[in-house]
Amino acid sequence: MPLYEFEGKRPQVDPTAFVAPTATLIGDVRVEAGASIWYGAVLRADLAPIIIRERANIQDNAVLHVPPDVPMEIGPGATIAHSVVFHGAFVGAEAIVGNGTTVLDMARIGAGTMVAAHSLVQPGTEIPDGVLAAGSPAVVKRPIEGTPAQSWIQLNPGFYAELAQRHRKGVREV
Repeated sequence: MPLYEFEGKRPQVDPTAFVAPTATLIGDVRVEAGASIWYGAVLRADLAPIIIRERANIQDNAVLHVPPDVPMEIGPGATIAHSVVFHGAFVGAEAIVGNGTTVLDMARIGAGTMVAAHSLVQPGTEIPDGVLAAGSPAVVKRPIEGTPAQSWIQLNPGFYAELAQRHRKGVREV
């Protein structure tokens, strides 16, 4: 896995985390226990820290970057899905940011929230806990409770934690 030091700051990866061999981590990236960074993801923490909390997963081809002095935190069990661009924002525990979504500076996504695929979360937007948000710009559509999305939010952290361990043990270059 490509890990790069930048101006004296280097990625810190818990030994139980999975970082795909084609993911790239640059600078002050911190990956906690059981978290996963998937194939082609780029986490560039050259201007502020990026913290990936335990069992969070950053999926294939996601790009995470920070503006100067604005740390990023991905909460425990949260998912940043495939091809997401996530810039200088915060996401709470077990939230899901759907495929192809763009999340911009200083946005906050609450715990247990789902942002639908291909949404645009504008700078400074605050999406509360436990809702479905969608659109461009993303707006709250309804509470998650009682919807099929609630089940996926509950199952997703365990599913990806288990899959990451399978990849840690089983992926080999051929």
